[in-house]
Amino acid sequence: MTSPAADRARYDRATAHLDAPLALVDLEAFDANAADLVRRAGGKPVRVASKSVRCRALLERVLAQPGFAGIMSYTLAESVWLARSGFEDVLLAYPSTDRQGFTELAGDPKLAAAVTVMVDDPAQLELIDRARDGGREEIRVCLELDTALSLFGGRVRVGARRSPLRDPAGLAELARLVQRRDGFRVVGLMAYEGHVAGVGDDLVGRPLRSRAIRLMQSAARRELAARRAEVVRAVRAVVPELEFVNGGGTGSVQQTAAEEAVTEVAAGSGLYLPRLFDNYTSFHGRPAALFAQPVVRRPGVGVVTVLGGGYPASGAAGADRLPVPYLPQGLRYDPQEGAGEVQTPLLGSPADDLLIGDRVWFRHAKAGELCERFAELHLVEGDRVTATVPTYRGEGRTFL
Repeated sequence: MTSPAADRARYDRATAHLDAPLALVDLEAFDANAADLVRRAGGKPVRVASKSVRCRALLERVLAQPGFAGIMSYTLAESVWLARSGFEDVLLAYPSTDRQGFTELAGDPKLAAAVTVMVDDPAQLELIDRARDGGREEIRVCLELDTALSLFGGRVRVGARRSPLRDPAGLAELARLVQRRDGFRVVGLMAYEGHVAGVGDDLVGRPLRSRAIRLMQSAARRELAARRAEVVRAVRAVVPELEFVNGGGTGSVQQTAAEEAVTEVAAGSGLYLPRLFDNYTSFHGRPAALFAQPVVRRPGVGVVTVLGGGYPASGAAGADRLPVPYLPQGLRYDPQEGAGEVQTPLLGSPADDLLIGDRVWFRHAKAGELCERFAELHLVEGDRVTATVPTYRGEGRTFL
């Protein structure tokens, strides 16, 4: 692993022939992060979350590595596109109301065999049937378990609001309903514990909050492991041939994989390692995806202004949703302006060493959302760009 200063020099040399703004992926860091995810999974396959990658070439690269199997997609249109592109195992992680997509799925045996859709409500089955338009292909179905931690008799909830199904009886009943319905088959179960996998537990300068998060996550893991095992037993009693039980995310790979009931884990953000994944005690990776903005102004001592840069991430609004100035180290936002739509002032002593046309390298707060800002990614090995590949956006695909 090289120093930040050495990395900055490498990236500047590698992209000297390119105009900024631009985005790159350091393939050595990307591959090292992939290998670490496989190590942490302890022999269970890792399904790649495509929303965190959003680049077909890099999805193909990681799936070619031992230990990875299948894609977890985020829209039905994306799922169909990936299946038509040759990806053979695509699990749609969210329910869909894409009628055109369901028409294609029900009418094409290759698509129907490659794509599994998410269901947590009988009304979703009704919508799919109405969209069939004569298509008779069997739809592969995955059921989703709500993983949120419920405290004080349900008065306090910790976790994302996803599936309404929490208990073994509810999941088993929906499994029976799906199995009895012509044209559908339950093949999997998913339970994503975002309050564990997606929340850092080592916040800089906040030891008490970090301790509270660790206590919450420990309790959540124990509760969910017991409940998930009960749910899997109940669903397997209805569907003995259940193909997979998916769980986890980048921040919980090793803990989720350790559960006997889980057959595979999901991860994606850990490949790029955006800034929101810096604050974990369970693992440490290498920043692999960066973007560069050019210095266009020098307003005064200790200040430079770069072009653009206002690329906030989704989630509850806050400073942690902003990209972070990464290289050179020591730059910070002007609190009066923050990350701007067309220009971003940056403060700090390193600004005095930057000239017009120099680059400031940033890390996005979240992983795949960076690719919605750039049409292509420059793949860097050592101090050379060895390939340039399109993002989803660069291929004309903006699914969400």
